[in-house]
Amino acid sequence: MPVLTDSRRLHGPSAWLDAPGVILEAGLHPHHADTELEAWRAHLEAMCPAIGWPAAGVVQRHGVTAMLAVPAPVDALMTAILINEWAWIAAATDGARRADAELDPEDERLPTELAAAVERVRVLLAEEANPPLMALEARARAEQVPILLDDDRVSCGYGVHSVTWPRRELPPPDDVDWEMLRSVPVALVTGSNGKTTTVRMVAAMLAQAGHTVGFCCSDGVYIDGEEVERGDWSGPSGARLVLRDQRVTAAVLETARGGLLRRGLVVPHATAAIVTNVAVDHFGEYGIHSLDDLARTKLLVARALGPAGTLVLNAEDPTLRELPLHHPGPVAWFSASATPATLPPLDEMPSVHGGAAAYNLLNAAGAALVAGALGVADMHIHETLTRFGERNADNPGRLERFSVGGVRVWIDYAHNPHGLSALLDVAQAARGDGRMGLLLGQAGDRDDESLRALARAAWAAAPEVVVVKEMDEHLRGRQSGEVPTLLRAELRAAGATDAQLREAADELAGVRLLLEWCRQGDLLVLPVHALSARTAAIALLTELEQCGWSAGEALPESP
Repeated sequence: MPVLTDSRRLHGPSAWLDAPGVILEAGLHPHHADTELEAWRAHLEAMCPAIGWPAAGVVQRHGVTAMLAVPAPVDALMTAILINEWAWIAAATDGARRADAELDPEDERLPTELAAAVERVRVLLAEEANPPLMALEARARAEQVPILLDDDRVSCGYGVHSVTWPRRELPPPDDVDWEMLRSVPVALVTGSNGKTTTVRMVAAMLAQAGHTVGFCCSDGVYIDGEEVERGDWSGPSGARLVLRDQRVTAAVLETARGGLLRRGLVVPHATAAIVTNVAVDHFGEYGIHSLDDLARTKLLVARALGPAGTLVLNAEDPTLRELPLHHPGPVAWFSASATPATLPPLDEMPSVHGGAAAYNLLNAAGAALVAGALGVADMHIHETLTRFGERNADNPGRLERFSVGGVRVWIDYAHNPHGLSALLDVAQAARGDGRMGLLLGQAGDRDDESLRALARAAWAAAPEVVVVKEMDEHLRGRQSGEVPTLLRAELRAAGATDAQLREAADELAGVRLLLEWCRQGDLLVLPVHALSARTAAIALLTELEQCGWSAGEALPESP
């Protein structure tokens, strides 16, 4: 069992600390766990006072693993990582796990002995120290101006009211024009499902109201309708990129669980925040072992809201309803039966498909509340929702619908049992007399039970055929073929026959297999996760439409 599995910086409030710091994840010896944790804390409590820090480490234990967090100044985070690792290594070498630690004394970055380690830490702290940064941060706090930090740059204010400097070329606080630095309307969007759709809905409402909107999501970064970065930018880097763009007058930031757990909440101020829902996903990662753990992580977005900021929550989510809230400001709840008055009737909202896509009704309700909290007028919210979803371009990768060769093809991002079940509910209502073919796969960072639940959700929709895809770009610690094998075994256990299962080496190959299988009147449901695969699948569908392909005919050769 490894002694130390991860050690990283937290640039903002996190699930463990109320301020920046560092966290170490470690395995524990099953027979010496308590002793090891006590020794870690003892070494930390010896080191921190010696360098003038409060010894306020936080331990979160999960069986034979532990998360060990220590608060630290933002200009000392690299040294703080070494301090935390030193305390753990020193504890491990002092205790019963000495044989397991596999430490080479020549590779230790800090001496094990306290006195020598303290001297080395003082040198490292002096090298890392950035007094201009600390002065600028203190002044920004006093002026109530949001500040964003990364390894290279520092910015004060947001969007059109921001300025950015190189981290090592910061001005004296008195030279900064604090009057022009302030925030713009900002929304943080998190949840297990529906984040990107909600982001796009809110962004469209803000644009309708005349804003130059910047938003980031799992597909990229967009400023004033232009894609400036492609890929998954739903973490801290995407937020900073949007908020530092001096064209932006309002921002909508997808704030994924992974970024909150890896780096903390890096956005210090927001006008509104929404948690769309909380569903079983990513259990076992970063100390997340339950829905309550996941919900508390997602509710970190509330820390960016002051007393005037609005927290928007899904009233249909039992975990969110039952979890204590510590937000001092307004909380707005939404549900399918209690939607804002700004929503058009169901038959006037393209995105909800006459009510069949119930999850998009919830997304629309939440988005309307967020937009209202950002100052968008009711008429702009209403007008946006009467159009949003008419075109695939409104919400790419989310319930995109194509008709080619007499076959209906849906492309979506459904990536967990909750999301897939919701998508397949819509598909079952729309399939009519045709057959349904389903593409199924998952990244390797889900536990086995989550993968089995995904397979059960797929089979519950009674598809005629399921193509199980490999996702080599998303193995994330598993062996190639491991996830498809698990999915196929669970599908067979649920009743699928070998004749109803197909295998695909990748996502695009799976799309092609289903197109080769289908006949006119069929519905193909394609959860495609990789952005490159989605682009290729849409290009293939466009090619088929242009060449007049009909179901049952051979497909063009793949490039």
